[in-house]
Amino acid sequence: MAEDRDGEAMDWLEAELADTLDEDYELEMSEPALSMEIRRIYRQMHPPTIPRPEYFRELLSLQSELIKLQDWVSATGAKIVVIFEGRDSAGKGGVIKRITQRLNPRVCRVVALPAPNDREKTQWYFQRYVPHLPAGGEIVLFDRSWYNRAGVERVMGFADSDQVEQFFRDVPEFERMLVRSGIILIKYWFSITDEEQQLRFLMRIHDPLKQWKLSPMDLQSRVKWEDYTKAKEEMLERTNIPEAPWYIVEGNDKKRARLNCMNHFLKQIPYGPVDHEDVELPDRVFKPDYERAVLPQDLYVPQKY
Repeated sequence: MAEDRDGEAMDWLEAELADTLDEDYELEMSEPALSMEIRRIYRQMHPPTIPRPEYFRELLSLQSELIKLQDWVSATGAKIVVIFEGRDSAGKGGVIKRITQRLNPRVCRVVALPAPNDREKTQWYFQRYVPHLPAGGEIVLFDRSWYNRAGVERVMGFADSDQVEQFFRDVPEFERMLVRSGIILIKYWFSITDEEQQLRFLMRIHDPLKQWKLSPMDLQSRVKWEDYTKAKEEMLERTNIPEAPWYIVEGNDKKRARLNCMNHFLKQIPYGPVDHEDVELPDRVFKPDYERAVLPQDLYVPQKY
């Protein structure tokens, strides 16, 4: 009987893999249309990555586990916060896309706050992040977080030394408060090399579909690479607390980084199976006197494709 169940599970996995390849290929089309020279350099610097079929198989398996995690979070009222930090182009967004791809946005949501406005600049620093923290049964992924103060704000001069020092004194207590309140807090730093970031920036410059990802601030981060390195090192040293440690994701290989991060994330949560009631599709009710109205043609989207 167990073998039959395993066989059915594998059949489902194969069918699901076949049905969803198109969707995953669309995401993978983020590989830029490069000039031949940049493409040549990029391939020279990167050893062969995980074969595409193996990558998709592992990705789908992890995403099926994320659905189980989602069910457990909903059933138990758990509260999860995941922080994604790292240099520009380090791959944070790619991992977040794969985590959320098959989850219910009412359970798992992404927070990516813009620069603070004039009013927010006068508030307690953590104040604008607090409203986005999860209620019971929610997972919140921060695509950058309060650690902006230790990184971009510090390096680019938007925060002075006193504000940065105040942040370092406050953030451990702030995060301990979150953990004491019942929030599971996980922090990831995505690490890439100087050369890798340069290549990814060049790819974005040459790819019209990705140029929107480059801001003047991103370009300045290239100039201030060493300043960001020093800021990162102090941030990790001073905010790596037992209640909420940092985990570093090696990001030069995008596919491996995604799989490794998703696998690690799942292992940090004590989720388990959740009982579900059997779902049955009710019979459609037919009314013999009902006639479907004919709608005007101009209400329909034109059939261009």
